[in-house]
Amino acid sequence: MSDMTIKTSRFGEVSYKQEDLLIFPRGIPAFETMHEWILAGSDDSAIKWLQSINDGDLALPVTSPDAIQPDYNARIPEDELKMIGTVNPADLALLIVVSIPPAAPWNMTANLRAPILINLKTHKAVQVIALNEEYPIRHVIFPEDVREKMKASAQLKQENGGDE
Repeated sequence: MSDMTIKTSRFGEVSYKQEDLLIFPRGIPAFETMHEWILAGSDDSAIKWLQSINDGDLALPVTSPDAIQPDYNARIPEDELKMIGTVNPADLALLIVVSIPPAAPWNMTANLRAPILINLKTHKAVQVIALNEEYPIRHVIFPEDVREKMKASAQLKQENGGDE
């Protein structure tokens, strides 16, 4: 099957194949009309982008929950698993949506409460609310000392006119 392309504001023109599509039957909360997405971004980055095929300006940063919390173990309602066609953990991949404030990336958070489930066989996907009430919607990614160093570095760079 031939490659298709989409013009995106973040990555320019992106090529993808039909088998790269992730289908969200009910969309993603706040983007319910967007059903087709692809994963885009650098292979060597822990953060990928869930890029809408329907809107080149819409891309959500995502990562593996292991990158944020190695012992992450979301309890998923069984009806949500059935929606994407599997209850077999071997057929699943999980992603976590990340929020990156443009002016303060050191304050990046991850939504551990609402993972995205992907059926690796059918490419159906859904964002769900995990049954684990202890998982926050805004889990701070960087420890305080790292955030302070990142913030100080950004301020120094700004004071020096953008030069390092």
